Amino acid sequence: MEPENRTTVSEFFLLGLSEKPEHQPLLFGLFLPMYLVTITGNLLIILAIVTDSHLHTPMYFFLANLSLVDIFFSTTTVPKMLANIQTQSRAIPFAGCLVQMYAFHLFGTMDSFLLAVMAIDRFVAIVYPLRYSVLMSPRVCGLLVGGPWVITNLQSLVHTCLMAQLTFCAGSEIPHFFCDLMPLLKLSCSDTHTNELVIFGFGIVMGFSPLSCILLSYVCIFRAVLKIPSAQGKWKAFSTCGSHLTVVSLFYGTIFAVYLQPASPASSQKDKAAALMCGVVIPMLNPFIYSLRNKDMKVALRKLLGKPAPSHS
Repeated sequence: MEPENRTTVSEFFLLGLSEKPEHQPLLFGLFLPMYLVTITGNLLIILAIVTDSHLHTPMYFFLANLSLVDIFFSTTTVPKMLANIQTQSRAIPFAGCLVQMYAFHLFGTMDSFLLAVMAIDRFVAIVYPLRYSVLMSPRVCGLLVGGPWVITNLQSLVHTCLMAQLTFCAGSEIPHFFCDLMPLLKLSCSDTHTNELVIFGFGIVMGFSPLSCILLSYVCIFRAVLKIPSAQGKWKAFSTCGSHLTVVSLFYGTIFAVYLQPASPASSQKDKAAALMCGVVIPMLNPFIYSLRNKDMKVALRKLLGKPAPSHS
């Protein structure tokens, strides 16, 4: 196609989770409460950690960061989806589409890096308990969180800059509820070979690095715990990892369940399912997982809400 025959796309149209009008009120009624629960639950976690001095430890510092990222992660897609349903308009400007793509990959990748950082924290706490305060100093904690922020911003910036240089002339309808990399590439009539190579490269590094770190940390943790002579000691050590293991299982279990299935024409449905679970459902569940299974967090939340701690007679 000649350059002069190409038309410049100024906006895209998000087809959403369903194109049927009768489904829209149901989707709005489902995702609005989920979003409100996500924001409220994660804000309560952050406020409880900030206001309770007993929770000013590396483990809760990382948890507060995870809650903050979950708020942004969910906010990247859900409000726009709800607004489109409510206004019956599916349009999103080209610049807004790029911003949404940038933010989704930034916070999604940051989620996986924070899960890896939290695994490292549990590894140090269980394997090197006497040196924990030295190894997990405030400076180290700052680097463990700040480093991933730099890396994930760089990844999203590269993807966005490469996408901004493409020409789009194959229609403007995106079969998704937000702007994502692969659906956008399919609409481009430019050469996307470089974009695909960068996506593959970043996917390998950003995908397997956090997962490898988590797996290696827990291999070392299990080996250390098995050396503890008492069953009570083993249980106490494992109990500090329970919430984190649950969140990791949900996050990576979703990805594996969706993308390890055989290829099929319904790949767009797989992408939607994975994005919904990782970007909407899991951020909503995380506050419940970390508060319901954590005595210190439950006490801090009760104090934050002005409720007396339960008496133990």
